[in-house]
Amino acid sequence: MTPFTFNTSKSIQFGAGQLASLGELARDRIGQRVMLVTDPGLLRTEIVSRALTVLETAGVEVEMFSDVQADPPEAVILAAVEQAKTASVEGIIGLGGGSSLDVAKLVSVLALGRETLKTIYGVGNAKGPRMPLILVPTTAGTGSEVTPISIVTTGTNEKMGVVSPVILPDVALLDPELTLGLPSHITAATGIDAMVHAIEAYASTSANNNPLSRLLATQALSLMGRSLLKAVHQGDDITARSDMLLGSMLAGQAFANSPVAAVHALAYPLGGHFHIPHGLSNALVLPHVLRFNAATAPQPYADLAPYAFPELAKFEGQARAAAFCDRLAELSAACGLQQSLRAMNIPEDFLPRLASDAMNQTRLLVNNPRPVSESDALAIYRAAY
Repeated sequence: MTPFTFNTSKSIQFGAGQLASLGELARDRIGQRVMLVTDPGLLRTEIVSRALTVLETAGVEVEMFSDVQADPPEAVILAAVEQAKTASVEGIIGLGGGSSLDVAKLVSVLALGRETLKTIYGVGNAKGPRMPLILVPTTAGTGSEVTPISIVTTGTNEKMGVVSPVILPDVALLDPELTLGLPSHITAATGIDAMVHAIEAYASTSANNNPLSRLLATQALSLMGRSLLKAVHQGDDITARSDMLLGSMLAGQAFANSPVAAVHALAYPLGGHFHIPHGLSNALVLPHVLRFNAATAPQPYADLAPYAFPELAKFEGQARAAAFCDRLAELSAACGLQQSLRAMNIPEDFLPRLASDAMNQTRLLVNNPRPVSESDALAIYRAAY
């Protein structure tokens, strides 16, 4: 067996109502003074007020940072770091979607003042130590609570990543009740995003593609394939919400160790230039990238197809891989997501710029089952148009 490394969060607590344990966890794992990192939208919901009540009841003082933006720019992270330093907090709690969790991870490292954001970009450059860190996701999509990855928007539209096991949290606290109020379009986009994580982790050509990641990816697709539509259209179904949150986490564990590839590489420029949410960006290019890959490397998709869509077991080989691509496109449409770049008001003459920018995502493209040239990327964008 090929040697591999598998890292994940130190402790995972999952279950409806788990938010009630946050105060005790924070007191035991962090101390008396924490920074709670979240975003303005979540701040307006009862989730943040419930979290604050639980923390304060446990005797934990809270310093609030609620200025997280989607695709967080460097300025947001640096502002949160300065606030954490000024407030002399003992640790960090991230509460929200992937952007809030990503910011919380970076603050936990940078607030100690031993490293800078510029020096920790890339793979393995964040050395630590960090402050104690608890992550509480409120969407079923990024799996950020179990990944050693944080994505930052640099400049106007470029994204860079911090990748290091140092930023894995001490505790990932998953409560499916926190996702019950998630709007259907966010449920859909984040759900497709999580499925992409599982698919790309399984098919990744990374040297660290491993049996654990592949096993987790298949289990994640089984959970999410049966539950995504119900979670979108019957958002109060706690079983569907639980399946999606657990599936998202398992997919996060999978791709945290067997990295994603061309779907993400082509999605990032869409978010950077046009501020399309990350999950929707992935959904827009997903079937087109997989069709491109399956032309020369169909086996991973043929393997995965029956886990997400059991009815596809009747097909074999290339036909099953092709049916998998088609069913993913159908699922995206059934979830109500936009199906083309044209529908997102992206100018057709901008496609070459997208293709050029996608080539900068070498960290991801190297893992793709089929090499992607700039002309290939352009053809994929045109297919998605």
